[in-house]
Amino acid sequence: MKAAQEVRHSRPYELAITTGLIAYGVVHLLVAWIALQLAFGKSSQEASQQGALRELAGGPLGGVLLWVVAIGLFALVVWRVLELGWGHLDVSSTGRAIVYLVLGVSAVKIAVGSGSSGSGQQKTVSARLMEHGAGRVLLVAVGIAIVALGCYHVYKAITKKFLEDLVGGVSDLTILLGRIGYVAKGIAFAVVGVLVGWAAIDYDPQKAGGLDSALHTIKEQPFGSVLLTVLAAGIAAFGGYCFIWSRNARR
Repeated sequence: MKAAQEVRHSRPYELAITTGLIAYGVVHLLVAWIALQLAFGKSSQEASQQGALRELAGGPLGGVLLWVVAIGLFALVVWRVLELGWGHLDVSSTGRAIVYLVLGVSAVKIAVGSGSSGSGQQKTVSARLMEHGAGRVLLVAVGIAIVALGCYHVYKAITKKFLEDLVGGVSDLTILLGRIGYVAKGIAFAVVGVLVGWAAIDYDPQKAGGLDSALHTIKEQPFGSVLLTVLAAGIAAFGGYCFIWSRNARR
C-alpha cells in the first residue's frame, strides 16, 4: 500500500498520466478529422479509434508517436488499477481502463505492422455469435449495454458529473468542451449499440459494427453530412477536453 502511494505521488507517474490523457485527446481529434472527411466523402481511413491510430502511423515519426501513445494509454490503465487498490474505482472507471488497454494494444499492433480493421473483426465475432441462439441473445444484451453507456455519457454532460475527474479551478470553456464532447460520444455509443442489437435481431452480421459503421450510418441519413460534421465537432471538443483533463486530472 505504501509503495502504491509513493508511485501515485511520483513525478514520473504524474507525467505518464498527463502523456496518456494527451494521447487520448489526440486519438479523438484524429477520429474527428476522419469523420469530417467522411462527411465530405474524402475519407480513406476507417472512422474509428483504430483508424485514427493508423492515420497517426502514416504521418511523420508515426511509429515513434504510436509507441508514445501506447505507453501513455498503458499508464492510464495502471492509474485505474491503482485507484482500485484505494477503493476509488467505479464501474465507469473500469470501463475506461478496458478502453485504454484495448487502444494501447491496438497502437502496439499497428506500430509493429500487425493491426487490422476493427469493423471487420467486429463483424466476424458477430457472425460467430449468431450461429447460436444464446449468442444472439448475448449480442442484444451487449447492444443494450452500449446504448446504456451512451446514455450515461449524455447524463454526465447534463449533470456535469465529468467535473469530478478534475481538480483545481474549472473554466467555462472546460465545462463547454466537456458537455459537448460527452454528448457527442454518447450519441456515437448509442448508434453503435443499436447497430449491434439490431444485427442480432435481424440475424445479419453485416449490420453489426463499431464506430466506423455508426458514423457511416449517420452519413446515410437525411442531412447526414451536416449531422456527421456536427458530431465530428463534438468528438473534437472531447479531444480538447482531454488536454485540459491532462493538466487537472484527479489522481
